[in-house]
Amino acid sequence: MIQGTMSGAGKSILTAGILRVLRQDGYRVAPFKSQNMALNSYVTREGLEMGRAQVVQAAAAGMEPSADMNPILLKPMGDTTSQVIVNGRPIGKMRAADYYKVKKSLVPDILAAYERLRERADIIVIEGAGSPVEINLREGDFVNMGLAEMVDAPVLLAGNIDPGGVFAQLLGTIQLLRPEERARVKGLIINKFRGDVSLLQPGLDMFAEYCDIPFAGVVPWIRLDLDEEDSMSEKLAGRGAGAGADTSVDIAVIRLPYISNYTDFAPLERLPGVTVRYVAEASLLGQPDLIILPGTKNSIGDLRWLRESGMEARIRDAAGRSLLIGICGGFQMLGRRILDPLGSETGGTEDGLGLLPVETLFSADKYTRQVHGTARQLPGVWAPLSGLPVSGYEIHMGRTEYLADGDKGTFVFAELAGMENAMPAEEMPDGAVTLVEEAPDGAVCGNVLGTYLHGIFDETPFRSALIDLLRKRKEGTCPEAEAFHTLTGCDTDLSGVECTLSRRESALSGIESARQIQDRQLDMLADVLRESLDWELIYRAIGI
Repeated sequence: MIQGTMSGAGKSILTAGILRVLRQDGYRVAPFKSQNMALNSYVTREGLEMGRAQVVQAAAAGMEPSADMNPILLKPMGDTTSQVIVNGRPIGKMRAADYYKVKKSLVPDILAAYERLRERADIIVIEGAGSPVEINLREGDFVNMGLAEMVDAPVLLAGNIDPGGVFAQLLGTIQLLRPEERARVKGLIINKFRGDVSLLQPGLDMFAEYCDIPFAGVVPWIRLDLDEEDSMSEKLAGRGAGAGADTSVDIAVIRLPYISNYTDFAPLERLPGVTVRYVAEASLLGQPDLIILPGTKNSIGDLRWLRESGMEARIRDAAGRSLLIGICGGFQMLGRRILDPLGSETGGTEDGLGLLPVETLFSADKYTRQVHGTARQLPGVWAPLSGLPVSGYEIHMGRTEYLADGDKGTFVFAELAGMENAMPAEEMPDGAVTLVEEAPDGAVCGNVLGTYLHGIFDETPFRSALIDLLRKRKEGTCPEAEAFHTLTGCDTDLSGVECTLSRRESALSGIESARQIQDRQLDMLADVLRESLDWELIYRAIGI
């Protein structure tokens, strides 16, 4: 088990790297985190929801992501309220005090998921959460030392040296552990070290005077392109009024208070000549080439924030010249209205931005599925995306309906089909999924596009075509058959379209996929950990 002195110690990345090394050494391995609090989530093949960090760890282990790797996921919806997801399915939203009353009843779910993983793996690498010595939360703990005791796991304790004070972090944590807990800690790790390790050696030697637990290594600070835990990501603090270079494609992602699945935009951040910035202040939006309204765990709450902060007015002003894409909750906000009569989120009704002729009705049902399909024949500025393959996953509470205004309506963005969970998780045998028939997704009107597809930019053809479109518009070389539509200028088009991609395949054959980039990064991480950690100590702790 990898524990940390605090949030941000680097547990998720260390866990992924250790899994990769063990897999390279020939072991069947699996990640496990009993409880994760994050708005970055993923949908498995069975339509079950889990934390995104465990998806990266599953890739490191060479396993398909499974909700068993993260049996409890908490998705914050407000300062004290979260949606609680157990075994990949939501069981409701709870205030923190109410959750702590019921959390003990979830221990059997945690242990059952762990046992199912044990049947498939030689070694399970467990990630803790936060700090193991939040002493007011010790009672009923099943994420740190409480879980280590339940499954009899040895522990490596990591501290982050980057902000300073790492020796105090490590020693204070060890001293606050109970004697039986302290005995589980087999090694200490100093993480994110910048500089010459030899300069740190005197501190390592002196530390032995205070603590007899050996160091398992000093891990250098390395720049990695891997999904992060959203609460600790530095990239969301990005500010700026526009792209630095005239040749850069400027993409502004609106930094909503409850932004979710911002990892959707990682493939865009990797592209040369593309600037992706996260904008939380209306005055910093500027006139980007593309504005993205991302997913959110609180569509109505974030819609009200757009209005109160002045961001709505800025988006409306920019949308006449910039392209605008809304994903999931962002798609919902672009419509006419969002209705939440059952209080699935905040309750009530809120007018949307009115840039797409759709409206969303929330219900008690949550839609979680992996999907794939094809973009339809699209009008105007979006025409270069017509017929391209699209894929990803859906995670949303609302159902969005297309509105018809007389003989006017909307262009559907894509036709999607896929698989989704067909029954409650506790009743579902392994692999029991139901085929979802092809159905329309999203809407296009003028410069505005909305879709429910998370992960849409992972598809190389779609991503490349979009960036090419943005570059040509920036250079003034993009022919637009129907540029700068107004809402009333959208013609109804709900017919399907078939399109081959042979004209694009040759140009895209040399481009790395998101999965290839991730594998290369995980191998790089494994190489660093092989050099910086004491693997004899680690294997001895495991018992091999």
